[in-house]
Amino acid sequence: MSIFKPGSVILKLSGEVLAGKRGFGFDYDVVDQLAEGIIAVRNQGFRIGIVIGGGNIFRGSSSIGKTISRFTADNMGMLATIQNTLLMADILNNKNYRAEIFSAVQCDKIVRFFTAETAMHSFLKGNICFFCAGTSNPFFTTDTAAVLRAIEMDADLVLKGTKVDGVYTSDPKKNKNAVLLKDVTYDQALAEKLQIMDMTAFSLARDNMMPIKIFNISDPAMILKAILEPSVGTLVHA
Repeated sequence: MSIFKPGSVILKLSGEVLAGKRGFGFDYDVVDQLAEGIIAVRNQGFRIGIVIGGGNIFRGSSSIGKTISRFTADNMGMLATIQNTLLMADILNNKNYRAEIFSAVQCDKIVRFFTAETAMHSFLKGNICFFCAGTSNPFFTTDTAAVLRAIEMDADLVLKGTKVDGVYTSDPKKNKNAVLLKDVTYDQALAEKLQIMDMTAFSLARDNMMPIKIFNISDPAMILKAILEPSVGTLVHA
C-alpha cells in the first residue's frame, strides 16, 4: 500500500535521461518509454507535472560552459529545457494525453508563460503539465525549480529520477559497502551530509515540508512504482 493517496506529484528528470546511452541529444525509444511511464501515472488517477533539465543539450560544466559567464551558460540551459519539454509534450499529445507547457521565461510564440494561477487551472483539469526554463533566474538549478513548482501546485510529492536506486550512506560506485536507505528525514540528511538535491532545493523542500522520493529511472515503469510502493527508492521527509 502506498502512503500517498491519489493526488499530485512533480517529477524531476535530468536532461541526460532523454539522451539514453547516446549521452547527447535525444533517444526517441527512451523518450517514448518515458512518455508511457508518465501515462501510467496519469491513468492511476494522479495529477502529474514534470520538470526536465537541459544537460542532454547544454551543460554549464562543459568546456564551452566553462569559458563563458555563468549567467550566459544558465540562460542557454534554460533554453535547452524548453526544447526537451516541447519534445515530451508533443509525444504525449500524439498519444491523446493532453500535455501543456508553462515556461518561466516569456516566449509566447512557442510555449505559455508560467503563472501559478494558469498552471494550477490546467493541473487541476488533469492535464500533464511541463514546467520549463527553471525559475527563469541564473544560479538556480532545475532541482530548485521542481521543488518550487511542487509547492506552487500544492503537490503531495516530488519524484526525482536518478541513475541509482535511492539515497545511500555513501557513493555506491566508490564504496561497495554503501547501504541503501529507504527512509530519511531532512535533519538526518543534513547531519549525515547525504546527497539529496542541491542545498537550495533541499532547504526549500524542508522549509515547506515537501517530501521527496529518490528512485531509479532506468526503467520508466518505476515512476508509478515509486509512488505506490514504499519499498522502491528513498523517501525524504520531515
